[in-house]
Amino acid sequence: MTHGKRFSDSLKRFDRTNLYAPAEAIELVRSMAATKFDETIELAVRLGVDPRHADQIVRGTVVLPAGTGRTNRVAVFAAGENAAAARAAGADVVGADDLVARIEKENFLEFDIAIATPDLMAQVGKLGRLLGPRGLMPNAKTGTVTTDVGKAVTEFKGGRVEYRTDRYGNVHVPIGKASFVTAQLLDNMRALVDELVRAKPAAAKGRYLRSVTLCSTMGPGVKIDPARARLSEEDLAAIA
Repeated sequence: MTHGKRFSDSLKRFDRTNLYAPAEAIELVRSMAATKFDETIELAVRLGVDPRHADQIVRGTVVLPAGTGRTNRVAVFAAGENAAAARAAGADVVGADDLVARIEKENFLEFDIAIATPDLMAQVGKLGRLLGPRGLMPNAKTGTVTTDVGKAVTEFKGGRVEYRTDRYGNVHVPIGKASFVTAQLLDNMRALVDELVRAKPAAAKGRYLRSVTLCSTMGPGVKIDPARARLSEEDLAAIA
């Protein structure tokens, strides 16, 4: 693969084989995010799981304490009081059968998160071929099928993000923007890593956090020492 001059110059600024402390990696990645737009900072974690087995798929959501730096467009499938609660919480689109029909007939997909109440999942299930491939199908495991739609809308509008292992056992999650200060990205990174460790499947054997890599939208990946990914700055200073 051929990279541009900016990317190639960035590769010369650090040792690609080194395992960095979290704060050091974040500062490196932020310094290399030099484009005109506010690049997204993404954490990639390779887990010691085999997603070919259903009991080793790692999936869920986590609230990032410093937010994501973007506001999700949220669609809610709900009726009655639940629909009113969704609107009050700031949902961008709210509907029941009418919203299902709009998506089905008009291919309306101008939202990032879809939330549904359990009683409407039978209708929402008809949209599987449209929502499924785009990762938009509501699911109880990710908190997007719920009776407390107001809380769900508030959290997804704020800093709640979804994670799921791909077929190779990797998890890719945005943890903020290059404009965030290092402390905010550290808080978000640790919240995510703590959640992944909490969600470790009982069937997973051997080393669980295989590798941790941080990168910006247009920048190269910087490797983080997995053994230090959950430690506070005080902990890191004590073992330095």
